Amino acid sequence: MKKTLSLLLSLALMLSLALPASAAETEYPALEGGVTEIQKYGNIVLDIDPADLEAGGYTYGDLLTVTVNGTAYEMPLCTNYSDVDTGALVLRDSEGVLIAAINMGDFATTNGLATKVTAEDGSYTWEFPEGQSLETITVSISMKEAGGYYDQYLIHQLTRTNERADYASDAVFANFRNVAVGDLGENALFRSSSPVNNELNRAAYADDLAEASGVQTVMNLADSSAAIEGYMAAEGFDSPYYQSLYEASQVIALNLGVDFTAADFKTGLAEGLRFFAENEGPYLVHCNEGKDRAGFVSALLECLMGATYDEVVADYMTTYVNYYHLEEGSEQYEAVKNSNIVSILANITGAAEGADLTTVDLAAAAEDYMLDAGLTADEISALKANLAQDYTAEVETPVEEPAEETPEEETPAEEPASQARTYTVEAGDCLWNIAYEVYGTGTRWTVIYEANRDTIRDPGMIYIGQVLTIPAA
Repeated sequence: MKKTLSLLLSLALMLSLALPASAAETEYPALEGGVTEIQKYGNIVLDIDPADLEAGGYTYGDLLTVTVNGTAYEMPLCTNYSDVDTGALVLRDSEGVLIAAINMGDFATTNGLATKVTAEDGSYTWEFPEGQSLETITVSISMKEAGGYYDQYLIHQLTRTNERADYASDAVFANFRNVAVGDLGENALFRSSSPVNNELNRAAYADDLAEASGVQTVMNLADSSAAIEGYMAAEGFDSPYYQSLYEASQVIALNLGVDFTAADFKTGLAEGLRFFAENEGPYLVHCNEGKDRAGFVSALLECLMGATYDEVVADYMTTYVNYYHLEEGSEQYEAVKNSNIVSILANITGAAEGADLTTVDLAAAAEDYMLDAGLTADEISALKANLAQDYTAEVETPVEEPAEETPEEETPAEEPASQARTYTVEAGDCLWNIAYEVYGTGTRWTVIYEANRDTIRDPGMIYIGQVLTIPAA
């Protein structure tokens, strides 16, 4: 027995030695150096060559341990200060120079390396603690987690414009759409960028779309009442429909932050949900971009109304397709999905990190979240009943002329099927947006859906390049 065990151990050792280097855990060399300069705003310039990092296997998006004068700091390796959030640490590769910094902050002063002294003429010097100088600062870099910041790095590379001409439609530009998943009623719930704050040049577009959709009740997640009134008083304000809703007390201003785990976020959100439960739809949820806070609340309401995991994810990601033209399955698409909506659903459900969210009862989790936020069971029941209503009849307005005024032979009551045409789905499209473009009202999305039931499995999920039949108006 001992002889057999010895042979097995010897064989295992031989196999381990024969494994290629790639099969073993990568070892990253620690690099050491000093500081050559403290820049105007407190960033410290290292004398370590970025080429040495690259040669050691380090790459952008890695999470590093940067030790300065014996104090260890966790920093991602990036290319720009904006690759991290405001106030966050970053090790920036700036055209062949490594800089340790705080985005929009002062690394040297914050961490006690030196104090900036500014003269009357605007010139400045850095004063060091007694016995220390620029030359005494020591720095070392080692790997904390390879790729540990990579998803966030990819997300920070996303860029967009605020020019209407760069987008396929008004609805795509305004990130405006009907959320029609689960048991949500037709035209019950909409989401968009801000129809009142024109910082992104989208307010008037969102306002027009809200009016066309018959929106009656609005949850503004971003602004206070004072801020809304300031927008309305500003020169060039062009959102009259939103103003009419606000003046009719049909807009609740919640002024929420973006920390979805904060107690005040949940308390404030409960006020907004209660407002929906007490007022008639159609409903609109918005923040500034209609991306983060609106994304969270939309996901919560979709879960409440029985949407599947895939439906919730697809709706959330439509915003990033609209704004950044992301393609499903791309590296950035997956990075945003994993970092944002998967995290949101974990927050709502309380699921452990890495849990299979497709197996979680999302509706029950959403109810539990709302109860914990302060809603009563009756308020949740009222909210669900309101969101389940079909508001199509209230939204649609006839646009055809009376038959007696138009000769029947010139304008048939129903156009023949031969007048139907096709439409190829583009990035950011949804059935509601397409219907708005071709018919002038998004409420006719069901017409397109019915004409394409053989190819559309789920009306909330169409894909780029899909060819749809568009019935005659």
